[in-house]
Amino acid sequence: MLAPGIVHSDFSVQGDARQSFLAWQERMSPVYDIQPSSRQAEDMFDASLSRYTIDNLSIFDFRTGPTLAVRSLGRVSTESIRDITFSIFLEGPPAQFLGGRQQPDASHTAPGPSILALDMDQPCTIRGFHGRMLLLFVPRALVEKSFPDAAALHGRWVHACTPVTRLLIEHVVALRRQIVGLSKEEAHQSFLTAVELIAAAFRHQAGLAGDARAAVRTAVYGQVRRHVEANLRNPNLTPDSVLASLHLSRASVYRLFEHEGGLAAYIRNRRLRMAADQLVRFPHREVQDIAWGLGFNDASSFTRAFRRAFDIAPRELHEYAPLLQCEHTRRERFT
Repeated sequence: MLAPGIVHSDFSVQGDARQSFLAWQERMSPVYDIQPSSRQAEDMFDASLSRYTIDNLSIFDFRTGPTLAVRSLGRVSTESIRDITFSIFLEGPPAQFLGGRQQPDASHTAPGPSILALDMDQPCTIRGFHGRMLLLFVPRALVEKSFPDAAALHGRWVHACTPVTRLLIEHVVALRRQIVGLSKEEAHQSFLTAVELIAAAFRHQAGLAGDARAAVRTAVYGQVRRHVEANLRNPNLTPDSVLASLHLSRASVYRLFEHEGGLAAYIRNRRLRMAADQLVRFPHREVQDIAWGLGFNDASSFTRAFRRAFDIAPRELHEYAPLLQCEHTRRERFT
């Protein structure tokens, strides 16, 4: 039996795809919109999940068939889910990260287990295949104790090609296998250890782990991010203004934000993401006023940048806002 304080649930579907896939869609709807992975739907669809929750931490054991799991821009802009998820692909091909700010290594072909990090506060589309994965839902604040910018993890991969990554995957697999025999305190500590190991692997990949030099890079990275967030609505916020305010060199800051395409791209992406939230949450405000309030002084440039980032025009998203809010209310009733 599970120890008191560990909550467990199971769900599975099997058989005729017309019924089983519909049931799977409904079960997953509080988090993802599940779609067929291709127009040629399969005749049979099998999937299952086993969930263990300890306070605000959850681990899922998934076995699924081919699907598309979608979190649209409209959806993430109406929800308050801000957890970070880590998907550990154990059997079958790893999923494909098709949407959001895709990282250069997202279309990997590395053999063996792999870990995909996703920010639930950013849009994404994931193409899954037949296989098994363990999925960890982790509060954003807990991740950011070890990795300074959880949003930067979105779409990043770590592969089991080092002793550390192999160790952390073995640890998570052992947690899933042994959780029935653990006390709540033991299971909670094992979960925290898993989060620390995963964060360490991604931190090492980003060059934010190691010696004193890496510690300085981490501190500067956090300093720049905080300055940008505090000044997103300032039309004079530019890479030059950040460098001048914080007395930093251009070369050092560019290296820190290279995975974002540079500091200018990071500022633009953060402004666009905030604009998307406001377009959905404030349907009675003018699109132009929202753009101006975030430092976009040229309407056509804002529209082009927004469409490139999210594949939808800001005015279209704004017009959908009442419908999106109604859909969010319906999902909240379901959960």
